[in-house]
Amino acid sequence: MTEQSPLPLTPPRPDVVVVVDDEPSILQALERSLAREFEVETFGAAEAAIARVREGGVSVVLSDIGMPGMSGLDLLGAAREVDPDLPFVLITGAPSVESATKAIERGVFRYLPKPIDGEEIALAVSQASQFRRLALLKREALELHGALSTPRPCGLSPGFRQVLDELWVVFQPIVSLRGRNVYGYEALMRSGHPDFRSPSQLLGTAERVGALDELGQAVRARAAESVSDLNGALLFVNLHPQDLNDPLLRAPGSPLVGIAEQVVLEITERASLGAIEQLQPRVAELRKLGFRIAIDDLGAGYAGLTSFALLEPEIVKLDMSLTRGVDRSSVKQKLVGSIGTLCKEMGMTIVVEGVETPEERDALVSLGCDLLQGHLFGYPERVPSPPRW
Repeated sequence: MTEQSPLPLTPPRPDVVVVVDDEPSILQALERSLAREFEVETFGAAEAAIARVREGGVSVVLSDIGMPGMSGLDLLGAAREVDPDLPFVLITGAPSVESATKAIERGVFRYLPKPIDGEEIALAVSQASQFRRLALLKREALELHGALSTPRPCGLSPGFRQVLDELWVVFQPIVSLRGRNVYGYEALMRSGHPDFRSPSQLLGTAERVGALDELGQAVRARAAESVSDLNGALLFVNLHPQDLNDPLLRAPGSPLVGIAEQVVLEITERASLGAIEQLQPRVAELRKLGFRIAIDDLGAGYAGLTSFALLEPEIVKLDMSLTRGVDRSSVKQKLVGSIGTLCKEMGMTIVVEGVETPEERDALVSLGCDLLQGHLFGYPERVPSPPRW
């Protein structure tokens, strides 16, 4: 019997990438960038592209945002109803926080500005196709175990999960001039995502997409990782009031609970505490675990003493809006002096933020302020560093 030659293996079919742009020259350039690795189908309008998505078999969609009629964001939203696992790469000639936020809300995989870099586009689409395969495998695994027979929470979009994965914290010293020592370090969140360099942008987007809990958990976990570098100084960690509703903040084994005696939880005055149920019992539970409570942004948030009455903070942080130019403003000097005196009478420690010049420092010292924070003493850095004196 003669040995038969093995049948030739059929090469795997390339992934299908749908490319959408109303400018023919850009459409051709995108097709050239992807044709070597993918089977590319081009469309000049989003309406035709969504019809193709409904037919099935698409691995990735690469689309412009600004197009006549149906936009790329509308296409993304419509495709999500057909195939929740289909990754999107969006490109735009007019990048903005608003469009980036909407894209993340709808689960974009990548958001890239024009002009287009062919290699960057190819890499983004390649990564998206890998994500697609992983998503399909996970779905198969869930079906194998019968998990899809019950409703599943949608969870974070892939886009916002990527934002959290690129998050890190930096540390800025809080110094005691009288003791000539570091009183504490404030952990401040930073993002490597190109559309969310500003913490306020990241926080605002987390509020819109319902991901404040996940954002808070990520920041607290990363802050806790560096506690051994603080040399016994306090660790100041910012909380959004909504974080007080998160049971993981107080749960045994959560990152900060084990080091609670060293942690000050800063709750901003810029957001209302009115939506927090059982606020005082929850704060009391945090204190029982060893946490100290600080009110942040005093002077820039809500008026009145509601936050003081509800939180009874051990520490008050004076907002930098009262610090800037305090050496040249008699009004600010009077305010800072009065707030400092009142806080001391109430048994609260005051920390002054945003100190940038020696003149501001000297004016604050003359008003009885000792604990200061700002660029004059140290910039936020990834590793807690000694201050400048």
